[in-house]
Amino acid sequence: MLVPFILFIGAVAKWKLFEKCDQPGYAAIIPIYDIIIALRIVGRPDWHVLFFLIPVYNVYFGFKLIIELVQSFGHFSMVEYILSIIFNVFYVLNMGLAYNEVYCGPVYRSSRETLLARKAELA
Repeated sequence: MLVPFILFIGAVAKWKLFEKCDQPGYAAIIPIYDIIIALRIVGRPDWHVLFFLIPVYNVYFGFKLIIELVQSFGHFSMVEYILSIIFNVFYVLNMGLAYNEVYCGPVYRSSRETLLARKAELA
C-alpha cells in the first residue's frame, strides 16, 4: 500500500517539476522519456540516457543526475545534495511545488557563478 502511494507522489512531483522547467508534464508518466526530459533540464544530450544501461555506472549516473537537477535550481550545498538523494521523491515534490524555487537553467558545462547570476536575475 505504501509503494503505490510513493510512486504516485513521485509521478506528481516530476510532473510539477517538468512543468516548472517548461517541459511537458505528461512526460513524467512515460518511462525512459522522463529520463530524457530530466537530461534536457540539466542540459545533457539525449544520448546520455544510454549511461543508464551500463551496470553499476547507472547508479553513479543516477545520483549525478539528481545532483545536477538540484544544481539547476541554484542549490549548491552538500546537505542539499544528500537530502535530494535520500528523500528524492519528497525533495523533487518540494522543488516542483514551492513558489520560491526557480529554475536557473541547464547546469551541464556551466559554471557555478553563471548559475548563481541567473538565479539572482530571476529572483
